[in-house]
Amino acid sequence: MYSTDKRRSNVLYAAPQEETPVIVIEANRNVCKKRTFISKLGDKVPARLVLYFLSWSGFLVSFVMRNDINFALVAMIRPENNTTVFTPTNLTDNRYAAYENTSMPLGNSDGLTSGNISMSLPLVADNARAPSYPWSSADKSLILGSFYWCYVLAQVVGGVATQMFGTKSVFGWSQLATALSSLLIPLAADIHYGAVIALRSIQGFASGLTWPAMYAVVGYWIPLTERSRFMSSFQGFSIGIGLTYPLCGFLINKFGWPYIFYTTGSLGVTWCIIWYLLAYNTPQEHPRITQEELNYIELSVSAELRQSYGMKVPWMRIFTSMPAWAIGITTFGRIWIHYIFIVSGPTFMEKILKLEYQTNGFLSGMPFICSYFSSVLFCYIADKMLLHKLFSLTNVRKLFTALSQVIPGLLLAWLGYIQNVTLLLLIWFIAVIFITASYAGAMANIVDLSPNFAGPVLAFCQTVHMSASFLSPLAVGQVVTDETSIEQWRTVFIIASIIGGATYVVYQIFATAEVQPWNAPRPVNDQLEEESEILKNANEDINIIPKP
Repeated sequence: MYSTDKRRSNVLYAAPQEETPVIVIEANRNVCKKRTFISKLGDKVPARLVLYFLSWSGFLVSFVMRNDINFALVAMIRPENNTTVFTPTNLTDNRYAAYENTSMPLGNSDGLTSGNISMSLPLVADNARAPSYPWSSADKSLILGSFYWCYVLAQVVGGVATQMFGTKSVFGWSQLATALSSLLIPLAADIHYGAVIALRSIQGFASGLTWPAMYAVVGYWIPLTERSRFMSSFQGFSIGIGLTYPLCGFLINKFGWPYIFYTTGSLGVTWCIIWYLLAYNTPQEHPRITQEELNYIELSVSAELRQSYGMKVPWMRIFTSMPAWAIGITTFGRIWIHYIFIVSGPTFMEKILKLEYQTNGFLSGMPFICSYFSSVLFCYIADKMLLHKLFSLTNVRKLFTALSQVIPGLLLAWLGYIQNVTLLLLIWFIAVIFITASYAGAMANIVDLSPNFAGPVLAFCQTVHMSASFLSPLAVGQVVTDETSIEQWRTVFIIASIIGGATYVVYQIFATAEVQPWNAPRPVNDQLEEESEILKNANEDINIIPKP
């Protein structure tokens, strides 16, 4: 995926200083003879590909740790009527009653069969293996909501922190904080639900730092013609969502709900170790990058960007930038539609489609796993369009943003009127898959606007559009008072479709992929401008010398 253009690299480094590069390269060859087999093998794997894997796996692990409690809380909370035991006859009369009222497994804990109805009960708390708590539905809402409140608040902090400390520190420490909090949740639950809220707040704040941090590193590492493909690594979160629920169901059924947090927390800590061994803020810091790849990146990435660490963030220019607002507003519409599928989807499938629990879980998770592969395809197509100059960069971003919002919005509005279940599920899958086109559209547009300040720009846009992550479910709760009413669900779908289309119109009018003027350093007088130019030229001369 990330090939190195040897021909272009050689053109760049046909510099006036011929003798020095030859001596350094020869020295490199002598050193290479003493290198281990693993080091030589590492040279054959592009550092950009390693970064792609770290980004993909990082978001996967992040979303596993984010969503595990959604499943675990069902087993953690003791139902108000915890003495009722349902028999097979009861299940025949009401196939969903067991999930709402039963507090212990019926008969065989692996499942229960009654007539033609086969039901598995992974959600039932087994008090012999794990405790349950008398928390109310309001307590549950506080636990779930605390994550997203702090998540939104962390966006701007993430942009500032990344600019000061770099992606390696911010992304790594935020993941570690989330993992350690997961490991502590079983202990916190025994103390008080307020302690769980505190840990979830820490997780939300820490997770809010990850997106600005990873966006910032893209501008330093990834050439423009590869940028859309690299953005597909962010879709690791789709795999994380799709894998979380089956994993949690298995762990609850076999070991009890605390092992959900022990498993996801341990996974997070393990990932952090790998991250600290392999991740670097810039190609110049990487000790194992090949000279050929380094040359290629430096050819594609401006020297201005390489000097941008420590630059003062032009927050007022970002806040008043219409292209940045266009990204935030249009993505608000996409997030609104996306969270209809993520949060309300399982309820719709249960109450309207009457799907069995295991089937519901499978169908709720599978579209998100498939959406990762669709994101790779969309981003690949976008890069090819740019490479062959079929469209301008701005038009490519607008096209894929339209695919990610207009098409899912129209399909969502249609869902409420489809009578055939198979066709409905097919349209459901297609809508979720098209949403991922945004990673070749508006989400990639963030780096286009300001490679130097991609983290801060993302932080601003995330503050705007992530408010949809709690406003969308809140609106559903206000509209759908009877979850078995298809008319009310139609209203929800139509509202989401209108919001998705209307916010895209703003993007179509104001969006651009041109680098913004405030991306570059702004010297305060002619003297500083002259000094800056001298330092810039000196740095470019130094960069001609191959890495020892």
